Amino acid sequence: MPKGTAKYVAGKVERFDQKNEMWRRPRWDPTQRETGKKVYGTVWFPRKKQGYTQLDLALSEAGWHMETAFAHGLVIHDSDLYKWERDIVKPFGGARQDLPDEPYPVSDPAHMSRVIKRAARFLGASLVGICELNRLWVYSHSFHFWTKEHLPLEIPEEYKYAIAIGIEMDYEAVERSPNWLSDGATGLGYSRMAFTASSLAQFIRTLGYKAIPSGNDTALSIPIAIDAGLGELGRNGLLISPQFGPRQRLCKVFTNLPLVPDEPIEFGVTGFCRQCGRCAENCPGQAIMYGDMTDKPHNISNSPGQLKWPVNTEKCFAFMGTNNLACLNCERVCPFNETSGRLHSTVRWGVRHTPWLDSFFVRMHKFFGYGKQKKTDDFWLQ
Repeated sequence: MPKGTAKYVAGKVERFDQKNEMWRRPRWDPTQRETGKKVYGTVWFPRKKQGYTQLDLALSEAGWHMETAFAHGLVIHDSDLYKWERDIVKPFGGARQDLPDEPYPVSDPAHMSRVIKRAARFLGASLVGICELNRLWVYSHSFHFWTKEHLPLEIPEEYKYAIAIGIEMDYEAVERSPNWLSDGATGLGYSRMAFTASSLAQFIRTLGYKAIPSGNDTALSIPIAIDAGLGELGRNGLLISPQFGPRQRLCKVFTNLPLVPDEPIEFGVTGFCRQCGRCAENCPGQAIMYGDMTDKPHNISNSPGQLKWPVNTEKCFAFMGTNNLACLNCERVCPFNETSGRLHSTVRWGVRHTPWLDSFFVRMHKFFGYGKQKKTDDFWLQ
């Protein structure tokens, strides 16, 4: 039985061109230009409406600050905090730190894998796993968001491993989607991605090895996270983890440090998503499909040859143009999203071991009102 991303392959899979990513298509695709103007060209002003006040806008801006001011992973790879190579400098600036002539000796890659995971958690990772890098998931070409430079992209062969990192998003903010609070949770995820991935890469470099930090740039994060054992693919097109459901942002570090890959996991997500469909019901743009998986793409922003529920990102992007911000409804309503506790842990166990009860779990999730949008004012009273 194929494991990891291999179980989703249904035909010829080719490397994805970053140019066709939905966020970049308005920069070159005439059919998406007007929607792009709405998404990227609208100035946000505070309103007297829950979720859109000056407080809410300020939190969104604060969440995005690290990514937009210092990281720029959404613009292009190999820049700022996501530089592929970086000098090791002394505190408060100054000359390059003197390093040993030889890399840190690694006689036991399994032990080093545990060290890397501990370092990643110390630096802010909520989830961390390791896999051998499947170069099918590396972009065939990069596309600079501002300059529109479109170039072939390769990661040198010596980078054998990928360290997949999950960053938990704030549950209470996601529960207010779609508004500026949930957008702040998205932004904070990206900012923490940049800090954690770049810091872990610097940890590895200081050991004398090579490391490339990556956010949404360079390679597809979800397939790498699946191969690294962080979770499975959901109907909403997101990684579903046992710990947070779809409520995490993903980044990764590529390295030549000797490590031991983790095993991919399965805990009943595919079967449950077949029965559920709550994300499709609650998608404002109707971008999430009903029915069973398919290997047929909606448009060029989907990769062919993979059996999944492809998200119609053109519809998703169009809603963002209408609402002027990101939407997390598909995360908010997902039954796997709920925080840990005796009840939800029991349900997760049931999904894994008693799949014939999946439809019952879905009905109970609706019956008890889980996934409903919470009042924004309550967020500020906690």
